[in-house]
Amino acid sequence: MNNKIIKIVLSILFFLCLLDMPYGYYQLVRFLALAGFSYLSFYYYRQNNQGVSFIYAMLAVLFQPLLKISLGREIWNIIDVVVGLGLIISLFAKSKKS
Repeated sequence: MNNKIIKIVLSILFFLCLLDMPYGYYQLVRFLALAGFSYLSFYYYRQNNQGVSFIYAMLAVLFQPLLKISLGREIWNIIDVVVGLGLIISLFAKSKKS
């Protein structure tokens, strides 16, 4: 799957988390974020971009649904916006070519 599509989908999902959604939606977002960030981490690791790979790996850990990190709704909203904006910005950043 194309990295840009993953980043766009995840950013939309994170921005939708700002709305009052059913609890199941947030669980779905956690699973999709874990899958998406894990894929992105592996992709950038294979591209010899360990810094970006590490960031995506940490995001996968943060959003993973198995051992939930309880930060409160307000903090999660801030994280959702920051990560969503970061994903959008990363779409326009020049990639490191090998």
